[in-house]
Amino acid sequence: MAIITLYTETSGALTSAGNKDGQEIIERKDDLLLAEPEVKTKRPPFFKVVLLNDDYTPMDFVVFILKDVFHKNHEEAVTIMMDIHQKGEGVCGVFTRDVAETKAELVITMSRRSEYPLQCRVEKS
Repeated sequence: MAIITLYTETSGALTSAGNKDGQEIIERKDDLLLAEPEVKTKRPPFFKVVLLNDDYTPMDFVVFILKDVFHKNHEEAVTIMMDIHQKGEGVCGVFTRDVAETKAELVITMSRRSEYPLQCRVEKS
């Protein structure tokens, strides 16, 4: 725990120390408690990246995308690919918004470079 002494023109010396919860307690020298901020952090929302089935993209390419972009092992990639083929769509992963959108753009870019119409969407989890 670090103690920092601050000096102000109006109140004299202030002492600042962090407690074991990471909250900062600031006290004046005359034992009057000034502030203990309550910081409540919120977890960011998560988004699913969903690949959609089409009649033209080969299954091997979908497995390649799942392994390369989403870092799935071969068994997981084949399972997701079969979900996409049989159900029309399959969830590739759940990420924060920026990561999900980046992975979706990468899938579209790689598909277009290989001349496949593979589509994916990002939806809130």
